[in-house]
Amino acid sequence: MFQSIKQLYGAKLGAPDGEIGQVKDFYFDDESWAVRYLVADTGTWLSGRQVLISPHSLDRFDQAGKVLRVNLTRQQIENSPSIETHKPVSRQYEEEFYGYYGLPGYWQGDGLWGATGFPILEAPPKSFPAEPTASGGPRPNYTEPHLRSTQAVSGYHLQASDGAIGHVCDYLMDPQNWAIRKLVIKTGHRFSGKEVQIPTNKVERVSYGDSSVYVALTRETIEQSSAPDMAPVGGTR
Repeated sequence: MFQSIKQLYGAKLGAPDGEIGQVKDFYFDDESWAVRYLVADTGTWLSGRQVLISPHSLDRFDQAGKVLRVNLTRQQIENSPSIETHKPVSRQYEEEFYGYYGLPGYWQGDGLWGATGFPILEAPPKSFPAEPTASGGPRPNYTEPHLRSTQAVSGYHLQASDGAIGHVCDYLMDPQNWAIRKLVIKTGHRFSGKEVQIPTNKVERVSYGDSSVYVALTRETIEQSSAPDMAPVGGTR
């Protein structure tokens, strides 16, 4: 079964030494459709600061208590590199972030998650550097153009090969590798329309200029698609 991303919004985040906030958003790669980061709202704990958490550091999702377990301490999160969520994530920031947590970079290798090929580690790293790894020289401060917010893309129009039909309302994710496998599309009227699934391998491109997702399917094929196949999962391992 897939996990609805929309169901995770607002879930509490539980570290081994206490709560650290709640799930606010997810950043995904619109080419590989892998969720790269969870955006955590730390609330009053860190004065409203928002932080990124890699799926490498996530554990099980407790459906009953709606708590997503995190294999990080509060101190590790508090000392993590700050992120300005109103700006695109830069590769320079990602290198600092992954270096701080001692995680393998997903951009290094051919797999969905780089050389590791799998985002959920068997165990969290045993040690974390106190400070971000020092740079060996100047690096270009360019942004990663394919990292997008699930919150922002929700509501985008779906453009079939023969015209517009509906809008994005949810994402169905494989909880084992944090890859988005299907988009949930509401066709027809925003309130009375039905919901259907579109495999992400049918997406040709995501256009941020006209807030649309383009797919290689006709409107008739989309209308005949099945209803969302999702259910709460007991864990992400």
